[in-house]
Amino acid sequence: MSVTFYSLGAVEEVTGSKHILEVDGRSYLIDCGAFQGKRAVADKKNRDLKIPPEKIEAVVLTHAHYDHCGLLPYLVKKGYKGNIYATPATRSLANLIMMDSAHIQARDAEFLRKKAETRGEEFDWQPLFTEADVTAASNQTVGISYHRPITIGPDVKIEFFDAGHILGSAMVLFTIYEGKENEVRILFSGDLGRKNKPIIRDPDPMPAADYLVLESTYGNRLHESNDEALALLGKAVTRIVQTRGKIIIPAFAVERTQELIYYFHLLQDAGAVPEIPIYVDSPMAVNATSIFQVHPECYDTETYDAFLKHHKNPFGFNALTFVTNVEDSKRLNEKEGPMIIISADGMCEAGRILHHLANNISRKENTVLIVGYMAANTLGRRIKNRAEEVKIFGEVYPVRADVEEINAFSAHADYREIIGWLNEGDDSRTKGIFLVHGEPDAQEALQKRLLNEGWPSVETVKADRVYRLR
Repeated sequence: MSVTFYSLGAVEEVTGSKHILEVDGRSYLIDCGAFQGKRAVADKKNRDLKIPPEKIEAVVLTHAHYDHCGLLPYLVKKGYKGNIYATPATRSLANLIMMDSAHIQARDAEFLRKKAETRGEEFDWQPLFTEADVTAASNQTVGISYHRPITIGPDVKIEFFDAGHILGSAMVLFTIYEGKENEVRILFSGDLGRKNKPIIRDPDPMPAADYLVLESTYGNRLHESNDEALALLGKAVTRIVQTRGKIIIPAFAVERTQELIYYFHLLQDAGAVPEIPIYVDSPMAVNATSIFQVHPECYDTETYDAFLKHHKNPFGFNALTFVTNVEDSKRLNEKEGPMIIISADGMCEAGRILHHLANNISRKENTVLIVGYMAANTLGRRIKNRAEEVKIFGEVYPVRADVEEINAFSAHADYREIIGWLNEGDDSRTKGIFLVHGEPDAQEALQKRLLNEGWPSVETVKADRVYRLR
């Protein structure tokens, strides 16, 4: 038996997750995510799948974030005809995120076409995929619940374990059989979540595996505690009440937005902050919140009880308004503060958040609150790094708003949480750990810590390198 592993994305970076497990010449694709960053560079990378679709036996999707699912419609468009395996909640959310991407690409194409026409230039850029491609990908997706092993190829089984990252997120354990006695087990962590987060359950313990392909996004960072996060959130609200400004929060429409709603609800219920208007300005976040409500199988006990036993909605309260209409979104920029605006995209690369930043980032009474990871070469990273000025829609804006960051809202485990999860898991057969989905400094730091903890082999995965597992 020959078992090898290699990565086509999320190699010494945090976007574009795409990994191949090859068993006796049959290729299994784990995630098919889009790269994010500089537009031209990301577009070029996204159009190069690096593997012929017809060579892929099956696709396994760990969760619905765009950097893990965003190229599935493109893969199908290019000829992939097989199954895509995911949890039911991931299937629902991924369809929403992929369809939103198709809409954004169509709008971008129209905008760029008109811009080229005014300059008398030719225009030949086309979207990666269309709504029809998204529908096709969704139709090929098979929902598999946690802890339900299923055969996806000759002598190959998978089983999903809860990753505790976002709704429906999973680790996937591959078990490859050689006769009745021998087997190889490879665990792909996907994005590993954290304990004691609201709404969703804690990550499942690490199951026994010979090899672990492990994310390393925060391999050199520690997050604040939930209590510290609430205090910092309260402090940000207090400031804009005093300045009569606005808090602008770039947040992913899935998980981060719902979590922020939950925390603002807690603060206002406790009287820790005054009741001020909170606007969720993201049609996708509104739809995602509806999806949350129909997947109680993913809730932690507290949220499950609130919904099903006490009929309370953690995602709705008096101060909260969901904005879907474009005109209503524009009117938010005319309203006086104090107020809070939560809007997508989380890395400030697309969506309505760009309009809110353009209208508010140069006003010193406002706050831009960073609550998630910002990949290199994104507008969000430049704001996070306190750039003196930023370019939005081709215009330069001085950054005069206060820029604050709260890491506790991250859905990724930090290095202490990763090590704790490993140490509490079943390491009885572990031979090696491969680090993916992290920038080099984070991966180097985590590698050193894991080796110091006594793990036998820890490697940072390199591009175009094949790792032989058997």
